[in-house]
Amino acid sequence: KIKNIPMIIHCIRRAEESKVGKVYVATPDIKIFEIVNANGGNAILTKKSHLSGSDRVHEAWLNQLNENVDLIINLQGDMPNIKPKEISKLEILMRHNKCDIGTLASNLKDDEFINPNVVKVCTDKTIQKDDFLNVKDFFRIKKDLKDEKIYHHCGIYIFTKNALMKYTKLPRSKLEMERNLEQMRALENNLVIKVGFCNSAPLSVDTEDDLLKVTKEMI
Repeated sequence: KIKNIPMIIHCIRRAEESKVGKVYVATPDIKIFEIVNANGGNAILTKKSHLSGSDRVHEAWLNQLNENVDLIINLQGDMPNIKPKEISKLEILMRHNKCDIGTLASNLKDDEFINPNVVKVCTDKTIQKDDFLNVKDFFRIKKDLKDEKIYHHCGIYIFTKNALMKYTKLPRSKLEMERNLEQMRALENNLVIKVGFCNSAPLSVDTEDDLLKVTKEMI
């Protein structure tokens, strides 16, 4: 809990405040399912065997939400301090640029370069305010970063409907398993991923220290 509110509820509220569309929580966990519904959210119980969040989102969309939608956003449930305006910015960037998947990145802090819990994204050039650049690579730890354009990858993806369907039909890729990064499946199968700049620095809560940081920021 953060400010006595479950973290997943904070994430739902940030998504709703972005006003980009309907918000659902896809989860295999009955406790999360019950917490979401008890707090007025919309939860969908999915099977437990999914190996990535995008696979889980696909099940929820395909089986229960298969409406006439063109874009599906996968927002991680451990990012309670993401700014709603960043979510809406990603949706706008996606609608004005041709690609399969979109995501966001912020500037790296000095202590994050060697933190394996902070996923990095690499581009060919510096990301300017309204850019939407092709992604070169994602990684956790990498040697020899001289002259590389490296950013803190934010845990949000926006898929076209066709890209999400294609992604989930692909087998897990070599680098996806080695790096434990689901986005590598898309890169290794030539799906085009573009990244925009996130002015804030939303934190993924992977450790107790992360929870303390995000709690202090949200007080």
